[in-house]
Amino acid sequence: MITLTECPRDAMQGLHTFIPTQEKISYLNQLLKVGFQILDFGSFVSPKAIPQMADTSEVLEELEDSSTQLLAIIANQKGALQACEASKIDWLGFPFSVSEEFQQRNTRQSREEAVLQVSEIQRMSVDAGKQLRVYLSMGFGNPYGEAYDIPLLRHWIERLLTQGVNTFYFSDTIGVANEALIQEIFETLVPAYTSATFGIHLHSNPASSLSKIEAAWNSGCKAFDSAMLGFGGCPMAKDELTGNLATETLVGFLQRQGIKAGIDQGAFENARLMATELFSRYSN
Repeated sequence: MITLTECPRDAMQGLHTFIPTQEKISYLNQLLKVGFQILDFGSFVSPKAIPQMADTSEVLEELEDSSTQLLAIIANQKGALQACEASKIDWLGFPFSVSEEFQQRNTRQSREEAVLQVSEIQRMSVDAGKQLRVYLSMGFGNPYGEAYDIPLLRHWIERLLTQGVNTFYFSDTIGVANEALIQEIFETLVPAYTSATFGIHLHSNPASSLSKIEAAWNSGCKAFDSAMLGFGGCPMAKDELTGNLATETLVGFLQRQGIKAGIDQGAFENARLMATELFSRYSN
């Protein structure tokens, strides 16, 4: 089974020009018609840190019913409480960084403090009937000169498993992953933790996106994040943004493999056209 998560939140969050709430709602409602399994639609974080997501609660109220599940990014218990109180939300996403520097930059806490946050957020999620996905940020390396290797990933996965977490997405926050490393991570770690589910969230140069998708797929990855047209990136990581994996590249790959991902092609094309118009107006 393939799990596709469309990430308009990630595509929008780094834009300096605020996208009007009603335009966000129209775009997200079109994405909800496409057939993605999950939609990363918004985040409950400080509006000072991510001004583009200040209207997440308003947006949520106007999203139409769909078979697509909704995911909201949170960075602390306050945001988790907001997400848990929203009946429409199915998933909470927490960015846990294997880089100490980035954990401080992104959530203003240490990794050890973040583990404690995750423990409480996992409890809150279970109590609210929701699921928690932990993103292993800087999961393929970091720009700060900090140590990085597979045993480091293993260490933090095991720590988080003890907190009840069982869904992890390896996140290439700055676009440094290569095919060999993707293969090594999935072929080494996924078989080691059979009780967990793993996916991938790639930020990538378009020229190397397809080969990275192929490396992940051939190594057993069946859960992918992407964003229409490849817009987005993490504004907390470094000065220049590295775009998301483009959804059209991922869907094209799956179609060539004969994989039925449940995509409505007409709705998909309408969403792509809306994304082209939306981001052309607000990305400058």
